[in-house]
Amino acid sequence: LRTHTLRDAKSMMDALDIRHIPVVDANHHLQGLVTQRDILAAQESCLHPDDAEQSFTLDTPLYEMMHTNIMTAEPRAGLKESAIYMQKHKVGCLPIVHKGHLVGIITDTDFVTIAINLLELQEEVEPEEIEPDEEAL
Repeated sequence: LRTHTLRDAKSMMDALDIRHIPVVDANHHLQGLVTQRDILAAQESCLHPDDAEQSFTLDTPLYEMMHTNIMTAEPRAGLKESAIYMQKHKVGCLPIVHKGHLVGIITDTDFVTIAINLLELQEEVEPEEIEPDEEAL
């Protein structure tokens, strides 16, 4: 929820081993996004409060720091198009929204997993090279 703090988000990220948290309201409508980079920035601004124009701490409510202008995708969006968008705009995730409700999130880690699976499938299909028999030569 918007009223949770960056500390809450950090705890969730640590517990679930994730780097992005979509922020939703009680009806699962996407309100914003908090990233691991936001948490690190808040910790950094705690160390150097005089350097930051707007200082955030881990006690900062999510609504004060969350990204609200975020691109989303529909569940039927193509993986290739989603990956190209993420690469072009240098974003690490794309929330998946259906009829205004958050239904999932796809991350750069998901695309790495897909690439690994495809490479493993390719290895299974490729024929092995047979070394020529030296005696036959």
